[in-house]
Amino acid sequence: MIPEYGDAVRIHTKEQIYEGIMLPRPEIFDENYTIIKLENGYNIGVENNKITKIEVIKKYEKKKEIKHRIGHKEGLPTVPILSFGGTISSRVDYKTGGVYAGYTAEDFIAMLPELEDIANLKAEKVMSIMSEDMAPEDWQSMARRIARDLNDDEVSGVVVTQGTDTLHFSTAAMSFFLKHLNKPVVFTAAQRSIDRGSSDAFLNLLCAVHAASEFDGASVVTCMHGTSDDNYCILNRGTKVRKMHTSRRDAFRPINELPLAKVFENGNVEILNSNYSKKNDAKVIVDDKFEHKTALLYVYPGMNSEVLDYYLKKKYKGIVIAATGLGHVSTMSPKHSLVKKLKELIDDNVVIVIAPQTLYGRVHPYVYSPLRKLSIELNCIFAEDMLPETAYVKLGWVLGHTDEFTEVKEKMLTNYAGEISERSDENSFLY
Repeated sequence: MIPEYGDAVRIHTKEQIYEGIMLPRPEIFDENYTIIKLENGYNIGVENNKITKIEVIKKYEKKKEIKHRIGHKEGLPTVPILSFGGTISSRVDYKTGGVYAGYTAEDFIAMLPELEDIANLKAEKVMSIMSEDMAPEDWQSMARRIARDLNDDEVSGVVVTQGTDTLHFSTAAMSFFLKHLNKPVVFTAAQRSIDRGSSDAFLNLLCAVHAASEFDGASVVTCMHGTSDDNYCILNRGTKVRKMHTSRRDAFRPINELPLAKVFENGNVEILNSNYSKKNDAKVIVDDKFEHKTALLYVYPGMNSEVLDYYLKKKYKGIVIAATGLGHVSTMSPKHSLVKKLKELIDDNVVIVIAPQTLYGRVHPYVYSPLRKLSIELNCIFAEDMLPETAYVKLGWVLGHTDEFTEVKEKMLTNYAGEISERSDENSFLY
């Protein structure tokens, strides 16, 4: 029997036997390899000149897709699931070998029917986009769509699914764009796609729906694995969370504060940090003005100051600099000092914000003389303990409203959505 793409096969080589699903060879791969997906979910390439035999264990049968119909149960809260793509909505097409964002929110429910015992679910696939392709205009569309459901009196909370890579950018944006927030906006995602046995998608989605139903906060939060096992998920504030691992299921960690809550599979919500706004009857207003000519720049040893000429030439309005330590950039080196270029930018009305590259802890404008040079002489804004990504989103949002420096500084140092901690909790570093 001739093997075809999608067939379960057993490949014999002189050294080993492999079993898996036969996939098409991606164009970037050497044509002398045969590609299969192993049972553990990983793809490998086997050199053709080492293969002695390929057996077909089972022919590929494409399952007929049955659209799940969402029912309504009296007494249950209403929770919309808004899908924006990403790994949580990805699956493998064994005819093409591609992993793509293809499931609709209805498909989530078909795969996890217990969701219908938690809430009456409304489902919509708003867009299908990998998170690395998201841009501020997508955040604006996202905010407008979420607000529509938040202002529905029947809705208890909203679940949003997207990719993990820029999830913390999206949650920061929603934290600023959604004014007078009245209910929880629960972002969830998956580090591992649904077709893999180790996928985190199911627990994350289950806990997210529980959180949207039971959590009493009016906050934008992430709901992801709290440990690498399937113990529970944690709710992290949207402005204080960051993806801290490329592949672990518990990659999302709280930065400079404790998680807001643990959420368990059975629906129990255990509050860990009560510093959040509570549900209310306000009407959400979308305030999504954003200055696209805003940048985020990490400094590094030996950085050439001429890098900053690009932002001057392109007429950028603001730059967040992720600085070392307490907020340092090179100031004393005759060759690498950034001071002259920063002054040129500031004289051209470009706002410079200093955020901590360390992530944990906060920047300080006065401890050392180089810091005083930046804060007092140049008038750079030191962003307390804001994450660089959060500071970038916030600066773009602030500049969307004003370019008057005094107002920009006042707004950047105003705590709107828990992005600035009055006092850093030392336990958050150890969490």
